[in-house]
Amino acid sequence: MSTMPVTLQDVELARDGLTDVIRETPLEYSRAVSEKVGAQVLLKCENLQRAGSFKIRGAYTRMSRLSDDEKSRGVVAASAGNHAQGVALAAQLLGITSKVYMPVGAPMPKLQATRGYGAQVELVGATLDESMVHAKQWAADTGAVLIHPYDHRDIVAGQGTCGLEILQQCPEVRTIVVNIGGGGLIAGIACAAKALKPDVRIVGVQAEQAAAYPPSLAAGHPVALQRMATMADGIAVGLPGDIPFAIVEELVDEVVTVSEEALSRTMLFLLERAKLVVEPAGAAGVAVLLEGVIAQVEGPVVAVLSGGNIDPLLMMRIIRHGMAAAGRYLSVVVRMPDRPGSLAGLLAKFAAEDANVVEVRHARSEATLSVDEVEIEVEVETKGVEHREQLLAALRADGYQPTVA
Repeated sequence: MSTMPVTLQDVELARDGLTDVIRETPLEYSRAVSEKVGAQVLLKCENLQRAGSFKIRGAYTRMSRLSDDEKSRGVVAASAGNHAQGVALAAQLLGITSKVYMPVGAPMPKLQATRGYGAQVELVGATLDESMVHAKQWAADTGAVLIHPYDHRDIVAGQGTCGLEILQQCPEVRTIVVNIGGGGLIAGIACAAKALKPDVRIVGVQAEQAAAYPPSLAAGHPVALQRMATMADGIAVGLPGDIPFAIVEELVDEVVTVSEEALSRTMLFLLERAKLVVEPAGAAGVAVLLEGVIAQVEGPVVAVLSGGNIDPLLMMRIIRHGMAAAGRYLSVVVRMPDRPGSLAGLLAKFAAEDANVVEVRHARSEATLSVDEVEIEVEVETKGVEHREQLLAALRADGYQPTVA
């Protein structure tokens, strides 16, 4: 443990510095998740932390340790949103000026909240990595201190205070599941948890289409991804940090991935069953539990909900996506003769199968349609995968040729 870049003592010192700054977030038992997993599952609700995520822990720890001269020069950061808010809030609390570079298209609530904490925000680049280039240049040009989102000992130590809370709240914990972006959170939690309870199993989770850690661990060093495509902007990091990577390589037992469909299903599940609003990145840990990705799960299990900062428009799309993935929402396209009664007959069929019609769209002018044809797209609510398949089978049996949109 002494060879680790961050130790238990570092994390404990960070905890002392965060007194009266952060909230000790609740550890909530989830009966719904536990029943599906077959083991006791508790949710560490960092989505209820100040600024909506765990990021204030590391940002404040790092910035509170700056010298007076460094503080006078201000700080700069690059972030997709949560680190931005953590830095902006920490700067406000410490009386430091802050500038944050965020990718173009960053979620509006995260952008507005960052500005609300007093940071100057500039939108540049399409990814966090591109924004980071500008942040580093600003630091070089102005002398501002770069507050890295994950690749710094103080950041990792600050995030590790979440691990101290988990062990305090659930000393008997056997498995901790944590989402991974750059690696700061899981590295900090691993440093604290493994020092206090060496036999605890720590599992990292990445989005399938933004998973830099599996190839990096296989190679033995951080490897950059060539492309990423995930709704989980909070963990869309193309290159692991050197400091977190060294800790993850040594202390984390397993790193797994989860699909976009699983993320959306899990967000919907947490909203409906746990009454918790969680962003896609924050749902990753629960998603792998619900999907059965981890071969053997020994309870009690703690899954970290890392953040809850989500654009309501994205939430609406994800709810619909999650319902479709769960077989509870169906968009179907049917071609039929363009004559009176055709639409009424189709809708009657949906009613007979107890499917609730949400929206209907006509298309008469498509080049692929015959002059006497109409294309109807119907969006319906269904009751699950079995009901959806029954509905499609009933349509086919009546001579329709439905295409799932």
